Amino acid sequence: MNPFFESNLLQTRRQFFGHSGLRLGGLGLTYAMGTDAFAAPKSQVHEPLPGLPHFAAKAKAVIYLHMNGGPSQLDTWDYKPGLQQWYDKDLPPSVQGGQRLTGMTSKQARFPVAPSLFKFSQHGQCGRWVSELLPHTAKHVDDIALIKTVHTNAINHDPACTFVMTGREVPGFASLGSWLSYGLGSVSNDLPAFVVLTPNWSAKAMAQALFTRMWSSGFLPSKFSGVALRAVGDPVLYMQNPEGVSPANRRAMLDTLSQMNAHSFEKFGDPEIQTRISQYEMAFRMQTSVPELVDLKQESQATLDMYGPEVLKPGSFAASAILARRLIERGTRVVQVLHRGWDQHGNLPADIRLQCRDTDQPIGALLTDLKQRGLLDSTLVIWGGEFGRTVYSQGGLSQTNYGRDHHPRNFCMWMAGGGIKGGTTYGESDDFSYNIATDPAHLNDINATTLHQCGIDHERLSYKFQGLDARLTGVERQKPIKEIIG
Repeated sequence: MNPFFESNLLQTRRQFFGHSGLRLGGLGLTYAMGTDAFAAPKSQVHEPLPGLPHFAAKAKAVIYLHMNGGPSQLDTWDYKPGLQQWYDKDLPPSVQGGQRLTGMTSKQARFPVAPSLFKFSQHGQCGRWVSELLPHTAKHVDDIALIKTVHTNAINHDPACTFVMTGREVPGFASLGSWLSYGLGSVSNDLPAFVVLTPNWSAKAMAQALFTRMWSSGFLPSKFSGVALRAVGDPVLYMQNPEGVSPANRRAMLDTLSQMNAHSFEKFGDPEIQTRISQYEMAFRMQTSVPELVDLKQESQATLDMYGPEVLKPGSFAASAILARRLIERGTRVVQVLHRGWDQHGNLPADIRLQCRDTDQPIGALLTDLKQRGLLDSTLVIWGGEFGRTVYSQGGLSQTNYGRDHHPRNFCMWMAGGGIKGGTTYGESDDFSYNIATDPAHLNDINATTLHQCGIDHERLSYKFQGLDARLTGVERQKPIKEIIG
């Protein structure tokens, strides 16, 4: 007798009903994925959770421009002309207020004030002061809401970067992009719901490392992790089939593999097996969709020129910016662009020029491009770093050179599009850009605002983890910043 049938005959009643649920689950999975032996995609691969969005969303997609390392707010967005009279004078102890310092400056004998070397001028109908480093972004100030009083809990890069993307300083929690793709899915069946781009940078100093927890799904199912496209070579490894393997052969292999995985799901009921099935299918479809995505020959010369001379250079920020637009145009929910090299403890004037040269024109072009295509109203664009920089100089100070240490107490971020009220400013820092004078904005208020614009009540989007209803915005009271919402 066949051992399989013999085993079934010898089962007790309890054993039979104990396993039947898994068998029915496997049949349900087979039915849900179609009669084509798992080959055909569902009508919507990235489905939203039932009941989401909670209310009408103003943003259908998010592009998050993260300046990794902590850009100086004093040299970009927080204009402090009165600091010129404080050049090389010690920061008053009453301003420093005994706040925590990093080990890199805590032993300094002095804390000499370093006014910005760069000129500021007013732009737009709102009259916002913007550094000369950002002439292209400055053209869009009437579409931008500037938050000048963002603050965070962490003072060093690793926990601060983890915090800005997950709402926690410790690893293991889900990132913003993962929460959005988990809750809302996306309309694209051929591209991931959450894509990460990590362009090159020009600053000469060593850059901080990036780590996958910034786009990880944490405790959420792994299919909600961000998919990082490579800056050099094929955007995804093994995009092309090996020599001698035809698409038909690849399809047949995946069909067999899907059947084997379905059998494993029937036996064990592990939801990660379903993830594996769907990810194999997505990878197969990406063999066609990704080459089309990165083929910039479809763009007009005027559009390419708008993004700048490096737009056709693989791995440049300009190439990443135009890819971000192309991704959300094709239905991807979240695109995260992480640009390194902003950790300027010394030689800040030279390095920040290089970083802004990398990013300013492409960011201006991205906002223009989205607006021209009617996409800015439905796309939330976010710019910022993990913290700001100190008003005092780290190390030596001269008229032409200075450095700045980490400063989590207040820094600048901005939002545009996606129902944001352009031309507005939220909060003010003190005369030294060292403390918050009015209207503080915690990083999780930024996250709550992002979810709100996407139609999500941040207090109602949770996932059971370690016995708690975990949320992106944590357990402390946070709120969307209503003053910047249109």
